[in-house]
Amino acid sequence: MTHPSILASHHALRAPPKQHGGAEQRDFVWHDEAACAALAAQLAQALQPGLRAGGSLTLELHGTLGAGKTTFTRHLLRALGVQGRIKSPSYAVVEPHEAPGLAIHHFDFYRFNDPQEWEDAGFRDLFGAPGLKVVEWPEKAAGLLPVADLQMHIGVLGEVGDEAADTPPARSVRLLAGTPLGMTVKESLHG
Repeated sequence: MTHPSILASHHALRAPPKQHGGAEQRDFVWHDEAACAALAAQLAQALQPGLRAGGSLTLELHGTLGAGKTTFTRHLLRALGVQGRIKSPSYAVVEPHEAPGLAIHHFDFYRFNDPQEWEDAGFRDLFGAPGLKVVEWPEKAAGLLPVADLQMHIGVLGEVGDEAADTPPARSVRLLAGTPLGMTVKESLHG
């Protein structure tokens, strides 16, 4: 049984949207982890009113291994009020988190191989429920995910693990809105 609300227009927003004066995207540079944490805090502040009112938002994180997807997620969840250990769901595929008045699910589809797992694990229900869904490696679940409200593309500026450098390389960050809600949230960010 297909559910058009989940599968409809999936491919229309997988590629970055066409540019019309830059309205669909915002670009940032993280020179250090503090800049990553600052953007996470801004995003948390922008998301909280809607999420606490029972809304839903899907944030896709794109980037290579070591780009900073999980680090950003940890900062975002802390800024939303999540207490305790925040671990990567790379083996469990999903980790639920709670903050005051918020339901949060952190997905990592890096090891996702079987579309049947989507149905068996109840992911369709999780994505249909209110709350925040943060998704690492969304391309591994292509065709199953709803259209993301926001996509964050994180790129490394320089070499990861360059031992000659005193500081880790900076990150380029491109935030793309895939829905009107995503556009509203994206436009509320500064930096």
